[in-house]
Amino acid sequence: MGNKRIAVLIDSENTPHSKLGLIIEELSSFGQIIVKRAYGDFSAEQLKNWKQPLNELAIQAKQQFAYTSGKNSTDSLMIIDAMDLLYTQRFDAFALISSDSDFTSLATRLRESEIHVIGVGKSMTPTAFKNACDDFVAIENLVTSTSEESLPEVAPRAETAKDEERELWRLMHQSWQNYCDDSGWAKLGEVGKYLKRLKPDFDPRNYGLKKLSDFFDLYPERYKTRKSKRSGLEFQLVTKASKQQA
Repeated sequence: MGNKRIAVLIDSENTPHSKLGLIIEELSSFGQIIVKRAYGDFSAEQLKNWKQPLNELAIQAKQQFAYTSGKNSTDSLMIIDAMDLLYTQRFDAFALISSDSDFTSLATRLRESEIHVIGVGKSMTPTAFKNACDDFVAIENLVTSTSEESLPEVAPRAETAKDEERELWRLMHQSWQNYCDDSGWAKLGEVGKYLKRLKPDFDPRNYGLKKLSDFFDLYPERYKTRKSKRSGLEFQLVTKASKQQA
């Protein structure tokens, strides 16, 4: 994964609000999100449920009243904002969150300026828009990486502490999936930086740990660790294949 400076622009009228959290998590693996903006007529009935996720994820709402009933009036505002941001020369990547082919020309223009374009939309998004992006992520593929059944057993404790431990394991497992190499090893330093991008308030002490590496003491049967002079502590999820290699 990279360390890009990313501008995230969301077409609210063509994006499910229930997926916003997962979209931001996915994009955080590409680098640091600098700008988060969502475009739409938030006075409309169809966008009435957007207020809470926008506030929780610190996404700036860019209100655009509809000029004509039944017409999407937010495209032009989003495109104008994208070009204004492009000219600041502050960003390495733009994430365009939409399933609308109208943004194909915008994606092409950004790439002509040597900007990395990440598209996020439904799997039925027109091929033209998908191909205009450097990376395209289907919203349907964005699901919580661990189900309740796959979470490790934790000792009976207060429910809050139990939930915190499960949440930390989910974050670490997701980070390992994003950053592991072909041999299944991930650098803890890279994972720590990713977690801070994903959750600015992330602190191992919030989960009862003195430091992040103490996490592996909780699951000695599920993770292997090793130290590298060049990259520091690395970790690997214990799987059937890794057990056979050992």
